[in-house]
Amino acid sequence: VSAQSSAGYFLRRSKNVLFIHLAEGTTGNSAPCHAGISNYCPPRSDVLREFIMTSSQPDLSTHVIPLGTPLSALQAQEAFAGLSAREKRYCHYLARAAWEGAPICLLQTSPESVPVFLLLREVFSRQTPASLRAAVQESVTEDEFRSLLLYTAGVFTNMGNYKGFGDTKIIPGIPKDKMEVVLQASVLFREDSDLLSRLWGACSSPMYSLLPRERQLGLGDEGITTYYSGNCMRADAELVQSFLKEKGLEAYNTRVFKTVVEGGKAAKYELRFASAATESESLGPEDDVAPLLGDHTHNSTHIVVTRGDYAPLMEKIARNLEQAKLYVANEEEAAMLESYIRSFRSGSLAQHKQGSRHWIRNKGPIVETYMGFIESYRDPFGVRGEFEGFVAVVNKAMSSKFQQLVQSAENLLTQLPWPREFEKDQFLRPDFTSLDIVAFAGSGVPAGINIPNYDEIRQNEGFKNVSLGNVLQAAYQDKRVSFLSPEDQELFVTLRGPAFEVQVGLHELLGHGSGKLFRIDETGTFNFDSTSVKNPVTGEKITSWYRPGETYDTRFSSLASTYEECRAECVGLYLCLNRDVLK
Repeated sequence: VSAQSSAGYFLRRSKNVLFIHLAEGTTGNSAPCHAGISNYCPPRSDVLREFIMTSSQPDLSTHVIPLGTPLSALQAQEAFAGLSAREKRYCHYLARAAWEGAPICLLQTSPESVPVFLLLREVFSRQTPASLRAAVQESVTEDEFRSLLLYTAGVFTNMGNYKGFGDTKIIPGIPKDKMEVVLQASVLFREDSDLLSRLWGACSSPMYSLLPRERQLGLGDEGITTYYSGNCMRADAELVQSFLKEKGLEAYNTRVFKTVVEGGKAAKYELRFASAATESESLGPEDDVAPLLGDHTHNSTHIVVTRGDYAPLMEKIARNLEQAKLYVANEEEAAMLESYIRSFRSGSLAQHKQGSRHWIRNKGPIVETYMGFIESYRDPFGVRGEFEGFVAVVNKAMSSKFQQLVQSAENLLTQLPWPREFEKDQFLRPDFTSLDIVAFAGSGVPAGINIPNYDEIRQNEGFKNVSLGNVLQAAYQDKRVSFLSPEDQELFVTLRGPAFEVQVGLHELLGHGSGKLFRIDETGTFNFDSTSVKNPVTGEKITSWYRPGETYDTRFSSLASTYEECRAECVGLYLCLNRDVLK
């Protein structure tokens, strides 16, 4: 809150209390009201008075991107230049497919993410930042304009106005009135003022709003989400999840919308699958969604299953994958893309799983790709996947090092602090490569990936590990190091990149790749010896296991992603000084 000395008072904050100081001899009624004090101004006073009101004002440093934040570019030119003409076309159409699906992330984040994104894209696609800066040179400070650029970069990087890593809301550091000055000086204002007016009208208030519920993603009163309608609470998510379990389905490519009926006495739920198809007619024998469409009753509740979420975007993805199919390198890639196309058109998760199987079997491709509704980090209930698509080129030199780590995996697994029975009966050696990202459409670019996330495939058929080499390089372009002597700074800067590569490799390969899910199947058969395997913490026999239809995500729900990432990180830290690893 800025000081208002000319108005006769000033504001200051101490912890969670807002102090309003009225200077001597001033009349409160002549001063403007600030800080959300609606229609209240202090009375006249001849002495300094302090008015105290409790405040739920947020810590803006959590929501405004700091001015010193660096911007890092991923270097992909060399990787792309090394491809053949056929591989370049394959890479191109895959990247087009990924980016055509990227706006789905906006629709999965917040109601205002779409108009915010469109406004910023329209402004900066019509002129360069330098020309826009020149147009407001006299009325907007350098820091204010840089704050606008950082906010724009933040929205584009996170594909929405909430952080992809952290889930807190991002607001502009430039004041709202100065933002309006910039917009009115833009080429967009001159060329299409009506469009600018509509977009700004749709997002100007929510763009800056930080009401308690709006500060983070969450379900019900705990935050914002568009995986569910705004009237959904955790109990609603649990009800729909029990319906999915009953039908033997997973929620990765769905959203939930609740309608209150019968004068508020009952609720009706729409479970909507992502697909290009909007009709109920079957698209063929592989279309396992069509038979589910329509009305269902579950626990005396009306549930309607529909499809066609993000339909125009899903069709664009499918069409670009059809173009990419013309340039595949082998039959596995062709079968993979065909399964993805069927999945994106029909909404069939089974077809996406089939595509994932072909992807696993496609060992050592030159151009690597994966896309779909992958990670459930941002679903407050932890079961619905965010759209993600990446295209990358293999870095052969670094990949050879990771393959040596794969060769040592069985030996390293025996050094982890749990019994052998807690590991898979046979370690399924994955393809582990270092990739240079050419396109990554999603809410944030990780340093490494271990996929697919489908339990039955990971446990029984395998997975792939990838380390994103040019992401690691970009992460260490910033040479600033605090609190170290010059000698230690040199050592730290030299070794932090290779050290992080070791950690990422262990995190992905032996972190996510280790462990066994204890199960019982429909016949009552266990996949472990229930008479002898003991809990290493209690020393007692195992007393719980996954039942048919249950997955790690459905059992751990909103805790699943956090717990799994911590598990993988712990494995990496536990083994990172192992001499066999460092060799």
